[in-house]
Formats: sequence, structure tokens, C-alpha cells
Amino acid sequence: MKFSFSDEQEEFRVFLRRFLEDKSPTTEVRRLMETDEGYDEAVWKQLSTDLGLPAVHVPEEYGGQGFSFGELGIVLEEMGRALLCAPYFSSAVLATIAILNAGTEEQKRTLLPPLAAGEKRAALAFTEPNGRWDNSGVELTATASDGGYRLDGTKSYVLDGHTADMIVVLARQPGTSGDHGLSLFTVSSDADGLSRALLKTMDPTRKQARLEFQSVQADLLGEEGGAAAPMALTLDQAAICLANEMVGGAERLRESALDYSMMRVQFGRAIGSFQTMKHKFADMLIEVELAKAAAYYAAAAAAEEDEDLPALASLAKAGASEAYMQTAIKTVQTHGGIGFTWDNDTHLWFKRAKSSEVFLGDPSHHREQLMQRWDV
Repeated sequence: MKFSFSDEQEEFRVFLRRFLEDKSPTTEVRRLMETDEGYDEAVWKQLSTDLGLPAVHVPEEYGGQGFSFGELGIVLEEMGRALLCAPYFSSAVLATIAILNAGTEEQKRTLLPPLAAGEKRAALAFTEPNGRWDNSGVELTATASDGGYRLDGTKSYVLDGHTADMIVVLARQPGTSGDHGLSLFTVSSDADGLSRALLKTMDPTRKQARLEFQSVQADLLGEEGGAAAPMALTLDQAAICLANEMVGGAERLRESALDYSMMRVQFGRAIGSFQTMKHKFADMLIEVELAKAAAYYAAAAAAEEDEDLPALASLAKAGASEAYMQTAIKTVQTHGGIGFTWDNDTHLWFKRAKSSEVFLGDPSHHREQLMQRWDV
């Protein structure tokens, strides 16, 4: 399997990095994280219309550009590096991939073009207040009613759920458990009985919401009772995407720590010349490069629909989570006392590292999944 990047992909990365450095400086990140919406509509239109980023991995027949998870991984890595505040992961990754995996041909042709064009934004509501990342944690019920379905229950930790135009919801038939009776549904954001509330989180650069469904009218997405397999695939692919985003942030932190160590002078020498600091930077480099290799390889596996995709997804997510968090900790330590202050930008990536570490399952969860999935 080839997981190195072509010249065209590297050129795409350079162009994208320049765009994000211009549109997402830390001053803009700090401004947007204080707003309820959490993103700039003008920048969203630019990255959607001018760059076509929400359409990167969407097949051409559904209004997309027809590229693979390799290109999507590049986009997410650069967004993680720039700490872009935008509903990209919620709409272009989670919701779009769920529709691609579960929807009928007619539903894909109807739902995906406006998402690929950035004209509409969607969110995937699958986690509930119990905080479980597996299907057994789904308690929200879907009851057949008047030729349609009614949803009752609560979803939490929904990325950008308070601003999305459409919600893709995972629910189950009453009386079922585990993988049985699970279905996906689409709900309009203005549906009667749906209430949405922004959650207070440690990481304000990525907004999360709590959604309450009280007899909400919903449309079935795909096959009734057949959502277990599409959701499992969606979460594996999303974990790979998140791993690529995380290594972008980790690399940015590593570089900032190294730059500061070469600038900060103590006892007449740059602190980066001290032996203990060299050991720290060597550890950071190894951790980040190993996480990159796992994330890139998993993205290549997703592009080729490799049979080892589930195991590689867990490997990439666990590795990226630990590398990002450890790099964030060491970057704060490198900056010394100033690293703990609000004025220093390190804490922005530190908080994203922590929120990403637990989102879609923490390293312990994925290591357990890895052992169960790996065919040895």
C-alpha cells in the first residue's frame, strides 16, 4: 500500500497552508471561540466556494470532487495545524460520511450536493449523555408514526449541533439493544419538538451542543434497522480523519516549542542547547512522526477500503491522541511560566488536544478495540 504523497498533493498542502495561515491566525481563533456560532460565515463560503473543501471526498456524481481520504487527510491535517474554527469536521466529515455509507442512491443525490457545495451544514448526533461511543449506548428511540417516524430522547456532545441546518440522528426501535434495531434519520434543524443548547466545554474552538427530541418528525436514512454496519464504518473513518487533524496540531506545537527554545536565553545560552531539552525535543519528534505514519497509513487504507481498516483506525486514533497530548504538555513545559498564561497561544492547542483525545473514544478505548479487531 502506498501512503506517501504525490507532487500534486504536496502542492495542494502548500496552497492550503497559506490560505489557512491567512484566514486562521490566533487572533481570529481567539475571536471566534468567544462567539456562540464559533465560525466566520465569510471564511466558510470561501473554503466552500473557492477551494471546494467540503466536496473533496464526495464522489463526482453527488456534486463532489471525487478525491479520496488521502486528500481529505491533508485538508484536516492543515486545519488542525491552523486550529481552524469552522463546522468542517461536523458537516463535511461526520454527517457527509454517514450519508455516503448509509443513504440510498436517491438520498445521496438529494442530500449530498448542498453539503458538498457548503450551502448547507449538517451534524451527526450519535452520542448521548452517558458518553459511550458504542452502539449499546444509544437510547434515543424511533417510533413509526403516520408513515414516518417520531424521535424521543437526548443527544449530547454533538459537534456544531446548535448551528447545523440538518441533523443526522442515530436512534433505535423501542425494546431493542446493542446493534439490533438501529436506524439513521435526518431531521430539519427547525423541526417541531427539537431543542438545541450550546454546551460549555473546555475547548471553545470546537463547539458542542445538546439536542433534545420530543416527538420530532424524522425521515429514515437508508435501511430501517440496518444502521449498525454503516455507523461502525463511519466512526472508523471519522477516527482516521481526526487522527490526521491531530497530527497537524501536534506538529505545530512541536515547531513552536523548538522555535521558543532557540530564542529563549538562560545562563548566556539558548535553552534549546541544554541536554535535557534536546532529549525532550527528540522524544517529541519521534512521537509526532510515529503518529503521522499511523495516520497517513490509515488514511491510505480508508482510500483503498482495506480489510484492516477498523484496526488501523484504532491504531491511528490512539497514537495521535497520545502524541498530541504529550506534545502539548511538553510545549507548555518548554515555555515555562509563560506557557500557563492566557496570553500565550499554547493553551489553544492544548485544549484542542484534550478534547480530541476523548472524542470518538480515548486511547484506552481504542487500544482495546485494536486488540479485538486485529487479525493475528
